[in-house]
Amino acid sequence: MGVTIFRGLHPQLRPQAARLYWEAFGGKLGRVLGPDDRALRFFERVIRGDLCFSAVGDGGELIGIAGYKTPAGSFAGGTWEDLTQVYGRVGGRLRGSVLWALGRDVDNDRFLIDGICVASAHRGKGVGSMLLRALYQEAAERGYGSVRLDVVQENFRARALYERQGFRAVRTDRLGVLRFLFGFASSTVMVRPLAGPGE
Repeated sequence: MGVTIFRGLHPQLRPQAARLYWEAFGGKLGRVLGPDDRALRFFERVIRGDLCFSAVGDGGELIGIAGYKTPAGSFAGGTWEDLTQVYGRVGGRLRGSVLWALGRDVDNDRFLIDGICVASAHRGKGVGSMLLRALYQEAAERGYGSVRLDVVQENFRARALYERQGFRAVRTDRLGVLRFLFGFASSTVMVRPLAGPGE
């Protein structure tokens, strides 16, 4: 099956993108952004098609997505208003406070990746590597010398991919008491230098 990488996200693929993102990250965000139906509504509302790359199969189905952050926003961030629209006034504020504690990190020196997701049926087929190459090119075109991502400690498969791609761990952040809300205890910051625009 062929795969094509597109800059951005076609509006009709937003529901698929929300589901793909939730399948990838619901394990660590489920207690905060669940139940599933509300989480899907939230991500379909907030994901930014101008801050991502899409991997699309021959039949037009979305099989992977890679988001990134800029000083102007992030792929799957959202606002307090988005949270209150989906979860109500009290529920939105509670969830926003917890998410804020995780940090709204924008790295001014390195291009910051905001999640890579590949549909389970297509993992291990090079789709993640294709999306990473698109991100490297985007970062180089924006004038960055390196890219950065965060990976949770328990995600060994993703970390192995990133290490094969030349990422190196530079720091581990521990969640402390927040580990009881999120499905992980720590995350590792990984950085990869870029060779240049032709990367």
